[in-house]
Amino acid sequence: MSARELTVLGTSSVVPTPRRNHNGYFLRWDGHGILFDPGEGTQRQMRAAGLSAHDITRICITHFHGDHSLGLPGTIQRISRDGVPHRVPVAHPAQGAAYFERLRHATAFHDTARIVPQPVAGDGACPLGETDLRITALPLEHSLPCYGYRIAEPDGWRMLPDRLAAHGVTGPLISLLQRQGWVDAPDGHRVALADCAQPRPGQVMAFVMDTADCPGAVELARGADLLVIESTYLDSEEHLAASHGHLTARQAGRVAARAGARSVVLTHISERYGAEHDPLFLEQAAQEFDGTLTLAQDLDRVPVPARTG
Repeated sequence: MSARELTVLGTSSVVPTPRRNHNGYFLRWDGHGILFDPGEGTQRQMRAAGLSAHDITRICITHFHGDHSLGLPGTIQRISRDGVPHRVPVAHPAQGAAYFERLRHATAFHDTARIVPQPVAGDGACPLGETDLRITALPLEHSLPCYGYRIAEPDGWRMLPDRLAAHGVTGPLISLLQRQGWVDAPDGHRVALADCAQPRPGQVMAFVMDTADCPGAVELARGADLLVIESTYLDSEEHLAASHGHLTARQAGRVAARAGARSVVLTHISERYGAEHDPLFLEQAAQEFDGTLTLAQDLDRVPVPARTG
């Protein structure tokens, strides 16, 4: 199993269909397990995917339409039932705090879950506090307050063995060089990290759901290795996308192209489309975006692409 992998739990929009469950996406990122937008049926889909409540270390809610949040009560109650010992922060739009509280306490249960609300607000980045990665929320354009999320590891360095050898930096000196940014070589000359390494951009995953084409969507997706983005409609229903605050597959591809994303997962498909329409989503997005495209299906596993450098 990849240490960084997206498991798709559901791919439908407002109405689930026999082949597409309501939304739900689980990102495994090293020791983190981030659950995005748990719609109805999330518990069942997690079980089918071999995931447990213990795997969840954070939940991110983009907005409080039912197809993105009605699975939250069951998920939280499952966290209690299974005795998950760790804290589980839940990021959500601050303007929807009343909805969060209703969902958090939707029914009676033995509540032992260590749920930590993290409301996000404002027009700028809203960092959410992890130390080994950065989770940022930015506003999108929908019919009610909606935020997308960006998961990024810090930029780092790739050590260059030939340069290390040329400077006589070996053994424990290499890790010291990485930690403090310089070392004194055995012959006494000082060696900087940049002398023996080259910058390595951190990996990025972006989650853009339920939005019109807007600056926030592009900024979230900027340089993303993996972009998960809604593509509710085809070109023939572009008027519906405009009136409901959604994207067509073509518009999703356009966002990805402007942002310079590497790999794109299209999802949040209207119930009006059957399997025979699937190729059209890829075709229309590909007319705007020339990177890797995947049309998500329930229970797909999509690795975060390997670094390019």
